[in-house]
Amino acid sequence: MTLAETSSGVEAVASPATAEFQPQRISVGADMYNRLTEFLYDEARLLDQIRLKEWTEMLDTDLLYTAPLRETRSLVDQAKSIIRTVQHFHDNYRSIMGRVARLTATKSAWAEDPPSRTRRLVTNVFVETTQIANEFSVRSYMLITRSRFNSDEFDLISGERHDVIRLTESGAFKLARREIILDQAVLGTPNLAIFL
Repeated sequence: MTLAETSSGVEAVASPATAEFQPQRISVGADMYNRLTEFLYDEARLLDQIRLKEWTEMLDTDLLYTAPLRETRSLVDQAKSIIRTVQHFHDNYRSIMGRVARLTATKSAWAEDPPSRTRRLVTNVFVETTQIANEFSVRSYMLITRSRFNSDEFDLISGERHDVIRLTESGAFKLARREIILDQAVLGTPNLAIFL
């Protein structure tokens, strides 16, 4: 596989010697890497500032947004520690829009009224090409601090996110897929009413 620069971004190209796709890593500091990292930073800022309607503009309409269960397993069974048949949440674009409407347009969102104070830290961003032109596989680490009411305690939520981010014809990025692999088998936060 080789990479070809196009006017809209980086594209994976099949080499003549093989028809099998091989993802290509996009180096730290490359223009496309910087643009995708900036997308993640912008997303974190909007969520921390509870600008949820603006955040939904970053989502594509075929979005799939999931967080599978994590189990504690022995070293030899680490590959089986992520249980995708049971999920903390399994949302699509429509259900995300419903959750946002409930939080912003109704008085029934008691879990987030008053809202949590959050700080999302995004790091260790790793970008690869996919088989689809202008779709990128983006992995990142996240750490979220969450405090509520007047308590001096706060929750920590950490994990790794596996995203597919799409560069649209308009030049904007859209989140098409997100799987959140949480580090905790038992969550130390009372609910997941916030977006990760």
